[in-house]
Amino acid sequence: MVELVAIVLFGVFYYTNVFNLKEIMNVSVLYIILSVFIVLDIIFTWIASLIFARIRRQSDLHAADLIGADIQEAYNFGLIGLAIVDENNTVIWTNDLFKERQIDILDTNILEWQPKLKEFESSASDAVVKLVINSRHYEVKYLSNAGLYIFKDNTEYENTYDFSKRQATVVGIIMIDNYSDLSGTTDDSNDIISKIRNIIFEYVKRFNVLVRRYRNDAYYVICNHESLQQMEDDKFSLIEQIHKIGEKQETPPTLSIGLAHGFPDVVKLNEMAENAIDIAMSRGGDQVVVSKYGEELQFYGGKFEAQENRNKVKVRVMADSVISLIRNSSNVVIMGHTDMDMDALGSCLGMKALCEHCRKPSVVVYDQKDAERKTRGAVTASFSREEVAKITVSPNDALDLIKSNTLVVVCDVHRPSLTTNPKVLDKATKVMVIDHHRRSEEFIDSPVFSYVEPSASSASEMVAELIHYCSENPRVNIPSSYATIMLSGIFMDTNYFKSKTCGIRTFEASMILKEFGADNSTADDFLKDEFEEYTLITRIISTLKTPYYGIVYCLADEDDIIEAATLAKVGNQCMQMRGVNAAFVIGKTGEKEVRVSCRSDGSVNVQLLAEQLNGGGHFTSAAGSFKNTTIARVESRLLEVLNEYLNDAKTSKEEK
Repeated sequence: MVELVAIVLFGVFYYTNVFNLKEIMNVSVLYIILSVFIVLDIIFTWIASLIFARIRRQSDLHAADLIGADIQEAYNFGLIGLAIVDENNTVIWTNDLFKERQIDILDTNILEWQPKLKEFESSASDAVVKLVINSRHYEVKYLSNAGLYIFKDNTEYENTYDFSKRQATVVGIIMIDNYSDLSGTTDDSNDIISKIRNIIFEYVKRFNVLVRRYRNDAYYVICNHESLQQMEDDKFSLIEQIHKIGEKQETPPTLSIGLAHGFPDVVKLNEMAENAIDIAMSRGGDQVVVSKYGEELQFYGGKFEAQENRNKVKVRVMADSVISLIRNSSNVVIMGHTDMDMDALGSCLGMKALCEHCRKPSVVVYDQKDAERKTRGAVTASFSREEVAKITVSPNDALDLIKSNTLVVVCDVHRPSLTTNPKVLDKATKVMVIDHHRRSEEFIDSPVFSYVEPSASSASEMVAELIHYCSENPRVNIPSSYATIMLSGIFMDTNYFKSKTCGIRTFEASMILKEFGADNSTADDFLKDEFEEYTLITRIISTLKTPYYGIVYCLADEDDIIEAATLAKVGNQCMQMRGVNAAFVIGKTGEKEVRVSCRSDGSVNVQLLAEQLNGGGHFTSAAGSFKNTTIARVESRLLEVLNEYLNDAKTSKEEK
């Protein structure tokens, strides 16, 4: 500024010829003046450098006063780096650790150098940010009052942790789902088993996994977490390899795998692996379940529907076990799921018929407000008020019926949170589960009897089989009113035998119910739509969108409260259109609940998708629900799930 003022004054004086400057000024004088300016500039720069150096020294002293003097050796020993910033987040001082590691950040904006440090702006005062700088790991803490960033080098710890994680023990079980169907006396059967074993041994050898056979159909495996990570990246292609060898077989072979990790005790890992394989089998097999201690289960595979198993001996054993449990109980409380549909009601009534045969007091937990409209209509049309009062009990009154020897039977659901009254389960000591949905991670705790059969089309079908194949003499009788509602439940869950879950056993169960007096016409009337509902279904279908080839979804109006059964009907209607492989219907079923109904033709496992939508269900029919949200947000979530998981949910046949 001084130089600029001097130049301006000189120009004015020269122009006005003050002091006869025009005569005095020549080249020699100009050189002298310029030399003086240069000397003055050098002196100014030197003085400024001394001033800045003094400020730096003052900053050093300030940091030493703040943290403690004579502690530099401790910093070096603890591999601690310090950086002080000004109010503009510009680094004005660093300690020797940065210099030794050739990290020059003086006069640099620290947030531009490491943008991740911006997390401190919205974090608590004790927050820690992890960084990787020049291949070394640091934990960073920020003292805002002092403008001090503390960098702790924990590379050795991170390397040790990473090594320990990679070498952590993983315990698992590999099981051939349908070994009894595949094994036989023919050479072809033995050849298939040999091929399966060779593929298993080749696969585990590829990923450094130790495997030992402990049963004809089961193998025990041990590996480290690094091998597990490699198999997860490989999407457990072993499942697909087993599919390929059985493409032309009448009974294609499938595998189920349960793996457990994340806990230091191998005994606990073995228990977790056994639970994982049980879940895989109860979900229909043909999949991998990975259980990490303290976290949610991970599922791989499961792209094919469970093969129908017509083992009548197994059903007879199950039926006799059910009757034995009923007879050894003081009374029985039978319960379905919330929004009770015809299948839940029918299976509950079928179990009540078994209890009546055993002459045990029994009631069905029924809440008229928590049942679908068609279910309420079926109850009103089939029973008088006196009969309803005798057969059913409210959810609250059911708690008073629970005694030390009471048996609670849960039908058409296995998730405690979805039962009519979860408090009944908390109070009961004996719980029986009968369900046809694929098992989810949430399951009723320690049931005394569990019959989960994903290959069955409905719970009513399963109960009809139990009644028909039990060893009781005289045979168990089902009242015709019960049988009609059970048949209506089969109609509903199979979409009048159009669903791919419908098999030979479904028609046999229907025949069994017909023998007990089930009325086709009445069962169909229970499910008929009223004009208003038909109009609503048509209006929802008109919103149909196609985000992916063969995948469609519909949206109900935000102002409409719609029954879950109506949403399911919209999905079934969409599946009647040519070229549709899967359909999703979103609508509000309550003031604070939005539900997604999922349907497929078998080429897409909608259960895997529904599990990402806070739900679950069956291979070709599932549902999810959300609380305190809007249809638009659920639509966005659905599109995210389809984008991320649709390829995993497609069967190999569809991909081909």
